[in-house]
Amino acid sequence: MSRSSVPPENGDRADRSASRRTDYAGAIYGSILAASVVATAGTGGEYPRIEAVVLLLVTGVVFWATHVYAQLVGERIVGQAWSWREIRRIGGHEWSIVEAATLPAAAVAVSALFDLSVSTGLWIALGVAVAQQVMWACFGAARAGASRGLIVAEGFVNLALGLVIVAAKVVLH
Repeated sequence: MSRSSVPPENGDRADRSASRRTDYAGAIYGSILAASVVATAGTGGEYPRIEAVVLLLVTGVVFWATHVYAQLVGERIVGQAWSWREIRRIGGHEWSIVEAATLPAAAVAVSALFDLSVSTGLWIALGVAVAQQVMWACFGAARAGASRGLIVAEGFVNLALGLVIVAAKVVLH
């Protein structure tokens, strides 16, 4: 979702409503990121399931912080000063990157309750990450007013990207 380079007026209703909207690009990005983490996660170590959950969540938070910082630096370059309000606004806007990592992390964690192997839990998490990537792409296209054909095309493109990550997991393991 693009933002105007003009700072909004204090109390601007459009700004508040825009900051609450889902950042579909961030959600898609976060889903691809989560899928990539799962695809490369190993099943070794003393606590591989916990390590995978922590790796997913920490990676999501680090990439979120990086995006927030990059946005703030970009605003400073065009002459806008940082304020706590602006930092919170950008942080909230980019939070979907972290949110996209939580469902795959939960899938890995919950797989233990069903007595599934770590490897199976990671495969489920990868499926969840790819599925949410496709879902967010379709929701974003629909919200933008795309035709049904374009929504389906967005879904297929994101499914293809997800399957590339699945293929990488197959090759790596």
